Amino acid sequence: MLARIALGLDGVQAAQRGRTAEARASFEALWEALGERGDVFHRCVLAHYLADLQDDPRAELEWDHRALAAADSLTAERAQTYESALQVRAFYPSLHLNLASDHLKLGEPDLAREQLERAVRSLDALPEDDYSTSIRKAVDELRQRLR
Repeated sequence: MLARIALGLDGVQAAQRGRTAEARASFEALWEALGERGDVFHRCVLAHYLADLQDDPRAELEWDHRALAAADSLTAERAQTYESALQVRAFYPSLHLNLASDHLKLGEPDLAREQLERAVRSLDALPEDDYSTSIRKAVDELRQRLR
């Protein structure tokens, strides 16, 4: 399955090149192959990517909820079979940030603030690297938009 997900990363590149529908179709095919009861780590990663590829904010919210539900079921041991240093806790800032953004797009600022607060409370799980810096910056930017 990881090999299939790696192939699906071509879908992310397609999205970055403006071929969103192609990317979405690629990941949806992987999701169908995986199934709702498939490996929880794979479900988390795929749902996270699929959320970003949605045109409809409600669909994006649904995929982000799927990613969060999968993360909630993910054990550290399973995540570390992918990468030994991977910490499940470090998934939550991004997951909650995405949910906050979804709710803001849907005109639900109170729900957006709730999810943003969850993202803020989980920031301590992030290591000090470029990715984490980008998450912290996005949290700050969304906080400013919600004032």
